[in-house]
Amino acid sequence: MAPRHRQNHACGDPCRDDGEAILMHADSDDLVRPKSVEFALRELLGILGAAVLCAVVWSVLLTLVIPRPSRSRLNRSVHWVVLQPFRFLADRTSNPAIKDKILAPAAPVAILAALLSWLLSLLVGYALLECSVSGLDLRAGFEEAGSSLFTLGFAGDRARGALTVVDFFAAASGMIIIGLQVGYLPALYGAYARRETEVTLLQARTGTPSWGPEILVRYAQVDLLDSIDQLFRDWERWAADVSESHTSYPALVQFRSPQPARNWLIALLAVLDAASLRLALNPSQAQAHPRLVLRGGYVCLREIAQSRGIPYDPDPKPDGPLDLTFEQFRRGIDHMTAQGYEIERTLEEAWPHFRGWRVNYEGLAYRLARDIEAVPAPWSGSRRSPGREMLPLTPKDRRPA
Repeated sequence: MAPRHRQNHACGDPCRDDGEAILMHADSDDLVRPKSVEFALRELLGILGAAVLCAVVWSVLLTLVIPRPSRSRLNRSVHWVVLQPFRFLADRTSNPAIKDKILAPAAPVAILAALLSWLLSLLVGYALLECSVSGLDLRAGFEEAGSSLFTLGFAGDRARGALTVVDFFAAASGMIIIGLQVGYLPALYGAYARRETEVTLLQARTGTPSWGPEILVRYAQVDLLDSIDQLFRDWERWAADVSESHTSYPALVQFRSPQPARNWLIALLAVLDAASLRLALNPSQAQAHPRLVLRGGYVCLREIAQSRGIPYDPDPKPDGPLDLTFEQFRRGIDHMTAQGYEIERTLEEAWPHFRGWRVNYEGLAYRLARDIEAVPAPWSGSRRSPGREMLPLTPKDRRPA
């Protein structure tokens, strides 16, 4: 007898037994599950790619486009990583000249590393997007993104469609970032040249490294004390320029002077000390311009510190603690009087006044001098690695016999 088949009342087809039905459903699940996993993976790649691109664009905007103090975490992280090997080598020597030679290329290398990190991050972000929208594997996605980002075009024979929009954005992004960086460098080096002009002028007048007592001594020796207010006016404007440029372009803080014994921060500290000494020792002289340069100087230091995430006391007490001791103060005043500088107050009378001014800027100046490993001038604090303090080298006053 022929086997009987049960008929399906809905469709008239023979019905499969229960075992066949279970196998059919299992096969269907195996077919559906990989597709859903692949779709979820592509979505994840797209989200990661978009996040990377947003982070890069925001970092570029903060660093190159927005004219205000910026704290791009990506840029700061790259600079920190690049500076560590240079600092490690510099800390192995106590010779200031060798230390300066080691640290001199650190900031320019960090700028190039920042550009490369942006381009590499863009490559990763666009490669993930290419994989997400087209189903390419990672290798093909990187080839497609690199071909578009650097406008090479060697991957242009692939199927178009969803890739076209991503490729256009990648090509535009690469050109825009490189163009912004090219325009960024002239502004950076223009600000550097303006900064170093006043530092060089101060060296010609007072020697190197700069020191507050030596500034007043040299001005007294060449009968320029009546015009010292012009120095304070120039450095008040200099402080405003440095405050704007070194917060908008944080890499400038690490740029070093062409000569090992010169440093922008030590020069500013010396001018501020000269103004504080002038107010403390000679109360009968004009006080407006020394006060103004002090205000401009410590505001400059505070804004740079704020852009670098360095904490400080915005309203220190006049009798607050100083790292500079009274004995160091005494030696500086003894040097001034021995060179012919006239004072109107005794050391004990002048010390509270000098201390009340210096407390506004000493802590930040010392911290920054340590961070950038500035030349170890007198009254400038300690450094990361021990080294000998450099006394100012001044022009000799020689005359014919």
